[in-house]
Amino acid sequence: MLQVYNIADYGAQRDSGILATSAIHEAIAAASEAGGGTVYVPAGRFLSGAIILKSNIELHLSPGAVLSFSTDQADYPVVESRWEGVRQQVYASCIYGSDLVNISITGSGTLDGDGGLWWDVFRNRRGELAYPRPKLISFDRCSRVTIKDVTLLNSPSWTVNPIECSNVTVDNVSIINPADSPNTDGIDPESCNGVRISNCSIDVGDDCIAIKAGTEDTAERIPCENITITNCTMAHGHGAVVLGSEMSGDIRNVVISNCIFKETDRGIRMKSRRGRGGTVEDIRISNIVMDHVLCPFTMNLYYFCGPRGKEKYVWDKNPYPITEETPCFRRVHFANITARNVHAAAGFLYGLAEQYVSEVTFSNVDISMAENAVPGHPDMMTGMENMNNRGFYLGNVRNVKFHQVTVENHEGPAFYIENGEEVELVSCQSRNTRKPEQLEERVTLEGADLNLKG
Repeated sequence: MLQVYNIADYGAQRDSGILATSAIHEAIAAASEAGGGTVYVPAGRFLSGAIILKSNIELHLSPGAVLSFSTDQADYPVVESRWEGVRQQVYASCIYGSDLVNISITGSGTLDGDGGLWWDVFRNRRGELAYPRPKLISFDRCSRVTIKDVTLLNSPSWTVNPIECSNVTVDNVSIINPADSPNTDGIDPESCNGVRISNCSIDVGDDCIAIKAGTEDTAERIPCENITITNCTMAHGHGAVVLGSEMSGDIRNVVISNCIFKETDRGIRMKSRRGRGGTVEDIRISNIVMDHVLCPFTMNLYYFCGPRGKEKYVWDKNPYPITEETPCFRRVHFANITARNVHAAAGFLYGLAEQYVSEVTFSNVDISMAENAVPGHPDMMTGMENMNNRGFYLGNVRNVKFHQVTVENHEGPAFYIENGEEVELVSCQSRNTRKPEQLEERVTLEGADLNLKG
């Protein structure tokens, strides 16, 4: 018989504003002592501090149930976890666990992080935070993790952040954070193996989904690999699906398919810089529709945000020796993608002078620039000027192939290539350019090896 532990039976009071943290933990402890079970949150609003899960526990939120989380720092114990790729002391997440197996958060209820005060402190009075803000859900070194059907609101920082976890499923989850809320990423698998994200709706103030693997300051280099993302809609984030910039442990074997991106700054975004090391490789992206994005595709190895990002070593366009600190992007494939009302550029690929972005293909891609485009930066790189209605901008690339790619309503060349080797255009089209030109004149070359076909 299914063992259910109703938090109301342990003293949790709905709609009272009285902390239910102790009652929830008592229900979890009772379920754990019995070998596992379901901790049930009935309809109503319950206030809680950090909830620490145990193995073999399902936290189930019934329809109409809301777990609203405290804004008092005292309600969050300090734990050791990663923050922006680096292991350190942080406030425990609203729901947290470490070294667990078989844990679930399910049901049609809501987790409300009540992030407004946390965001205000971060923006204006950062010194009042003794430790980095809580995330809404985060697990360290856990296996068989499921988050399903719940609604997640107003996270204090990142919303869902499994770290060094395996066999993770996030399915049919709605995530809503205000567009101006700081660092409120949607789903950030970090140094995980085997993550399945599907059927989710994500509308946030930072990256919708960000795949990460630690920075150069992360002691253990653990890859993030074997990731699938499918059937999701994403809105308003800085990027819809982002790889990096924390990728020192490598990111590999990622499949992204059947998604819609709406008003995200970038669509598919890959970013890193010298000093990070690591490789992003074997990535496949297909069957995507984008609307009103700044730039659909970016691969930038001169990304400058974060610690030490403004040093000459990061921004210098002269070649440096290739070492273990040199990041690499390779074997990335895009297919069957439509992007409408694009503002800055059709795509921005820029490798290092010493380590070109390589082995990239675009197949059956249709891009139309916005009529009244708002100028912006395709990506964050020192010396980059605002662009609008530009085509593909390629720098320091090798073995890049465009097959049946259309760029419409652009200004200047459809393909601008600076230091490119083995770049091939097959059956590509430039439509409704603002200054009519011949196809050969719609490709600008600077130190590039180009093959035009069709």
